[in-house]
Amino acid sequence: MTSSPSPTPATTPGEAASRRRVLLAAPRGYCAGVDRAVIAVEKALEQYGAPVYVRHEIVHNKYVVKTLEKKGAIFVEETEEVPEGNIVIFSAHGVAPVVHEEAKRGKLATIDATCPLVTKVHKEAVRYAKEDYDILLIGHEGHEEVIGTSGEAPEHITLVDGPKDVENVEVRDPDKVVWLSQTTLSVDETMETVDALKGRYPNLLSPPSDDICYATQNRQTAVKQMGAEADLVIVVGSKNSSNSVRLVEVALGAGARDAHLVDYAEEIDEAWLEGVGTVGVTSGASVPDILVHGVLDWLAARGYEDVETLTAAEESIHFSLPKELRRDLRAEAKAATED
Repeated sequence: MTSSPSPTPATTPGEAASRRRVLLAAPRGYCAGVDRAVIAVEKALEQYGAPVYVRHEIVHNKYVVKTLEKKGAIFVEETEEVPEGNIVIFSAHGVAPVVHEEAKRGKLATIDATCPLVTKVHKEAVRYAKEDYDILLIGHEGHEEVIGTSGEAPEHITLVDGPKDVENVEVRDPDKVVWLSQTTLSVDETMETVDALKGRYPNLLSPPSDDICYATQNRQTAVKQMGAEADLVIVVGSKNSSNSVRLVEVALGAGARDAHLVDYAEEIDEAWLEGVGTVGVTSGASVPDILVHGVLDWLAARGYEDVETLTAAEESIHFSLPKELRRDLRAEAKAATED
């Protein structure tokens, strides 16, 4: 998607490139939930020693996963892969109740690093299921967060994967239906889906608070402002990170001429810079700032040394670490195997 015509005279690619600058988004990178989850793995390794098992990627970022692996974390796809009597950490995306049951059967000590904002959605699902609502969960099929939330009340939850999926929705009682959402979606796409659902179900109930997390909203707001000014937007993040992928879409929708997702600075194609005067830089909510600084250094080496911070919001939210880190989990796991 291209930006609307500017009232200022058009510039040639050479003229645009001669005025090189970087717009650096704020906030960007780690949100409170990701910070909590990563620290939980690091603290578990410090307190209990390696190995500590993690079910799925603790957060969706290659660099973070590799760094934790070097410290002794072992990432597994399924709970059954964890040897009896060990510690397993559940990722920030949350898990279904059946996963907790699997861990108990496997005599595992668990640390639940689910983001508290995801936990809030889980609790809403349980509550509305108890009240016998049909729950329309807006999210992407196969995403770990969606799988975890759906597992709270599978008989009540129907996944709605975007506005185009609305026509496939069926409910028992159109007057007793509520929507919830994956926390890392695009705000605009989610509300487009909600509007389409309300077109079919005028009495559709909304959750008590917006499920899309504050960090996702803030990062998208910054990119909307950035996209209106930037010729190119570089989003640092992994391809399996939903919120990072959404930032690329938001940038293009806001008017950026071009936008790309990269894990590392080395993945940037110099051809992207052709005729580019302003480069916007941001990162997904699971990205450590060291990777952003790598991109800034890469750009500076190519003449983009003028960095201007674009601040869309101030964030001061912090979450306490999982309570399980205050217990002797190794001893608990060992005791469970002796029962």
